[in-house]
Amino acid sequence: MLDTLCPFNYILFWIIYNKQGVKVSNLEKLVNQATSTLDRFRLDEKTALVVGGNKGLGQAMALALAAAGANVCIVARGPEGLQETAEAITKLGRTGKSIAADVTHEEQVKKMVGRILDFFGKIDILVNSQGTVHLQPITEFDTDAWQKVIDVNLKSVFLCCKHVGRVMLQQGKGKIINISSVRSFQGRIEDAAYAPSKGGVNQLTRSLSIEWGPKGINVNAIAPVFTITAINEQFLKDRAKSEWVLSRIPMKRFGQLEDLFGPIVFLASEASNFVNGHVLLVDGGWIAS
Repeated sequence: MLDTLCPFNYILFWIIYNKQGVKVSNLEKLVNQATSTLDRFRLDEKTALVVGGNKGLGQAMALALAAAGANVCIVARGPEGLQETAEAITKLGRTGKSIAADVTHEEQVKKMVGRILDFFGKIDILVNSQGTVHLQPITEFDTDAWQKVIDVNLKSVFLCCKHVGRVMLQQGKGKIINISSVRSFQGRIEDAAYAPSKGGVNQLTRSLSIEWGPKGINVNAIAPVFTITAINEQFLKDRAKSEWVLSRIPMKRFGQLEDLFGPIVFLASEASNFVNGHVLLVDGGWIAS
């Protein structure tokens, strides 16, 4: 008789005669899965590399990753904040390491990756939080300053992804989070470099996610709004500019460093295993408005 039923009737027949068993088994499975929800955010035994982790957003995210269980190596060009941040990570009960390197130079990136592998033997998480800005009327825009912004904000992200990506491809697993900006979606006056560089970060993130997603690597980005850090200090001191910024943010406040804690841990953890090629806005509604 079943052979004469259409596919829909066959499915209906199967559900009717197996209803109780199917519902119970599916529910039990779902309950078991749900009990591990918070565990999926844990980063125990993970190794994270945070470029630009000596100050600002990078430092905050490095500490958040450590608090969630990861061992963290931070990288920056100079000594400022490197040792102090590594020590703070250690005080959180994790292993904190630091490396001084200029990641706009490929050879230094290669050496950096080698040193981290010597420290930990693997790299599970890469956070690219390096960044700089230069604003100037575009007809007078200094070409060397333009090149520096592109090198720091985009070229170095590509180089770190390229060489850490090789390690992750061998591992068959990894999480890459590139720090973008709301400016990646918008232009602004006197900005011939920063906004274009961050738009490039978004597109690089998407390209990497397509190529590496099938191989177990999630590549995503976070786009914060104006956050109270040293890079924004001078801009936000201007009352007219700061009032304009607040008028654009529905939540009526600037971003705080701790606003990045949850997003970075989510994207670095097993909780985001099916999130790939996404640019996560942390902007208080800036883009929505």
